[in-house]
Amino acid sequence: MIKRIKSAELCLSTVPKLIKLVIIVTSLTACSFQQYTSKPLDPTGNTAVFESKSHTDTQFQQFLLNNGYSADQLPLQQWDLDALTYCALFFHPSLNVARAQWRAAETAELTAATKAPPNISSHLSRSDDPDPVKKPFAFGLSIDIPIETANKRDIRIENARHLSTAAKLEIAQTAWWLRNNVAQALTEYQFNQQQISLLTEEEALRQQVVDIYEKRLGLGAASNVELSTVKLQMQSSAAALNMARQNKHVLLAKLASNLGLPFTKVEAMSLVGNAEERKTAAIPAADLQSAALLNRLDIRIALERYAAAEAKLKLEIAKQYPDLVFSPGYAFEFGDNIWSIGLSGLLTLLNKNKVAIAEATQLREVEAAQFEALQNKVILDANVANTEVLLAKQTLDNQQQLLMQQQNKLQRMAHQLAAGEIDRLALTYAKLENIAAEKNVASAHFQLNKSLDQLENTLQKPLAGAGVKNEP
Repeated sequence: MIKRIKSAELCLSTVPKLIKLVIIVTSLTACSFQQYTSKPLDPTGNTAVFESKSHTDTQFQQFLLNNGYSADQLPLQQWDLDALTYCALFFHPSLNVARAQWRAAETAELTAATKAPPNISSHLSRSDDPDPVKKPFAFGLSIDIPIETANKRDIRIENARHLSTAAKLEIAQTAWWLRNNVAQALTEYQFNQQQISLLTEEEALRQQVVDIYEKRLGLGAASNVELSTVKLQMQSSAAALNMARQNKHVLLAKLASNLGLPFTKVEAMSLVGNAEERKTAAIPAADLQSAALLNRLDIRIALERYAAAEAKLKLEIAKQYPDLVFSPGYAFEFGDNIWSIGLSGLLTLLNKNKVAIAEATQLREVEAAQFEALQNKVILDANVANTEVLLAKQTLDNQQQLLMQQQNKLQRMAHQLAAGEIDRLALTYAKLENIAAEKNVASAHFQLNKSLDQLENTLQKPLAGAGVKNEP
C-alpha cells in the first residue's frame, strides 16, 4: 500500500504545468459568470405608466427643445402636424419595439463576429495492474482548436450587418408610419370640425324656416304638410349634427391612439390645421418615380434583405469546404509521456452541401421577386396617388366656383329682400343653399387633403409646405 501511494505521488509530480494553469484559469473565470436576473412583466404598472403620460412632461419639453423648438414656445399652446408628430415619436410604444429589434440585430452582429472557442478535454485513469514497473495512474489533456475555412466568419458578419441595417431602417419606417397616421387623423378631425360648424349653422337656419312656417300656419298661409316637411328637414340636420359631435370623440380617440397618449390628454390639446399650402401641381412621371424609389424606406429595407440573402447563399457555398479542428494533446500513460497532434473535419466534400445551397438560392430568388414586386407597386401607387390629387384639386376648384356663384346669388337676394322684392323665407333658403355649397367645398378640401396624405405616404416624403388651407 505504501508503495502504491508513493507511486501516485510520483505520477502527480509529472503532471505538466499546463494542466495546473488550466485549472487556475477555469477557477478565476468562473467568478465573472453573469447571473440570471428575473424581469417579470407588470401589466398593472404599465397601465399606470401609460395613464401618467402627458404632453406637458418635462422630458418631452426637453425633447422639443432638442428638435428645434425655442424655450419661449414652450409649453405649446397649439398643436399642428409637426408638433403632433414629435409627440408620437416620443410617446408611441411602437418605436420602442423597433429600437429593441434593432438592438437585438446589433447583438446578433456581434455574435456573428465571435470566433468558436477552443475545447479542452482531459481524463484520469487508474490501473490495478500489479506490475511494479508500470505506474498505476494515467493522465491526459487535449485542446481542440477550431479553424474556419473559406472565410465563413466574414460572410456571417456581412449577413448580420445587412440584417442590422434593415432593422435600423425599420425604426425610420415606423417613425414615418406614425407621422402618416397622425396626419390622416388630423385631416379627419379638421373635416369633422368644419362639419360641426356648418351643420350648427344649418340647424339654426332650419329652425328659422320652421318658425316662419309656424307663423304662416297660424295665419292660414301654410299647411300642416309643409310644416311637417320642414320639421323633418330640421330633424335630419339635428341628427347629422349630433352624429358629427359624437364622431369628434371617436376621431380624438383615434388621434390619441396614434400619439400614444391617454384620451383625456389629447382632448385637452388645442389642435390646429396646417397653415401653408402643399404642392398640388402635376408632378412629372419621371420625377414622381424617382422621388418614390429614392425615398421609400421599405425599398431600402428590401435591398438590405436581398443583400442578406446573398450573404446567406455565399455562406452555404463556403460550407462546402469543411472546417478543421486542430487537436494537440499530451498524455501520461502509466509512466510514458505521450504527445499527439490531431486534425479532423466533417466530410462535407461528399455531398458538397447541395441541399442547403439550393435552399439559399431559392430564398435569394424570393427576395429578388419581392423587391421587384414592391418596386412596381410603388411606381403604380405613386402614379395613382398623383392622379387622385389632380382630380381632387379639380373637384375643389369646381366646388369653389359654385360656392362663389351661390354667394353672389345670396348677395343679390339680400338686396332684393331689402327692396321688398322677396320675403325672408326665400332668403333663408338661399342661405341654406349657400351652406350646402360650403359643405361641398369642405368635403372637396377633405378629399384633397386625404389624397395629399396618400401621395406623401406613397413617396414617404412631405410635400412642399405643411398642409392645404381648409377654408369653410
